[in-house]
Amino acid sequence: MTTWSLRPERFDTPDATALRRDYYDEVAGRYWGRPATAAEIDEELADDGVDQLAVPTGEFVVGRYDGKAGSCGGVLLLDPETAELTRVYVRPAFRGSGGGAVLLSALESAAAGLGARRMVLNTRLDLIEARTLYTRNGYQEVPAYCEGPYMEIWYGKELRPRP
Repeated sequence: MTTWSLRPERFDTPDATALRRDYYDEVAGRYWGRPATAAEIDEELADDGVDQLAVPTGEFVVGRYDGKAGSCGGVLLLDPETAELTRVYVRPAFRGSGGGAVLLSALESAAAGLGARRMVLNTRLDLIEARTLYTRNGYQEVPAYCEGPYMEIWYGKELRPRP
């Protein structure tokens, strides 16, 4: 039986970098209504703050399905009790395999391990698959906690304390 394996990983490993490129390609392409160019993806990756997704301020996780890198995501501490879910991505070939729920669970555990009691996130309305994943896994719409050009809806969830 093929299963997902997830573990913390530096954001700049070859697999993590490829997943992050795919993430930006998909979300930017949907927003612009055309494929993103390599230069546009490079620009997004150049200074996207992902370096904060490492202990003690956060964590970045890569998921593998049958040994193939298929998902990624990060958590960033906003304050001692609140973590933000960010860069959550499951490659299209792996969607429907349960990887999104497993990824969220791993990221929630990572956030709890950093001391967070609550997870928040923001996303766009057109990212239907992501919004469906969040609501299926207990996230509820919350008031905006930040603002930016690509933020249209905000979600939150209370985390279970780590044993």
